[in-house]
Amino acid sequence: MIVVDGKGNELLDIIDINEIDADKKYELINHCLAVVKVGDDFLMGWNNWRKHWEIFGGCREENETLRECIKRECKEELGLGNVDFTYLGLMYYKLAPGYFNPEWHEEYGGLYGITLPKDYLQKIEEFRNDKEEIGKIAFYSDIKDKEEIAVIDEKLLEYWK
Repeated sequence: MIVVDGKGNELLDIIDINEIDADKKYELINHCLAVVKVGDDFLMGWNNWRKHWEIFGGCREENETLRECIKRECKEELGLGNVDFTYLGLMYYKLAPGYFNPEWHEEYGGLYGITLPKDYLQKIEEFRNDKEEIGKIAFYSDIKDKEEIAVIDEKLLEYWK
């Protein structure tokens, strides 16, 4: 186990498997997340529904590859179209009952990293579409130890250097 949050959700492992094999092998991969680095700091989004800061991403749509999912999610949440995503591995969780599943369950998700120049912050604020879910964005250094950050997402920052 890597980390557990206050609800009992556990990030159990980051599985070292290439992106194409992961897409073929794990049918329980239901989401993708991206750690976004701008300059030398990480970018976080305030989730209006979960009421905490987190990294970016979301659920896969039917017949969507991992890469298609992360590109779509980052377009929605960050307004980013043509950026380079680096696949980091496959997250493996044990999750508590919640909105998407009423039972304890295991889940997988693709993890990606993105590095952007500082001038992208203005572009992100201008072009991001999904302000209903992600109400605001901030640098990790500005909110660390001051605001509620999703424990698992905060741990995932360590995987993108």
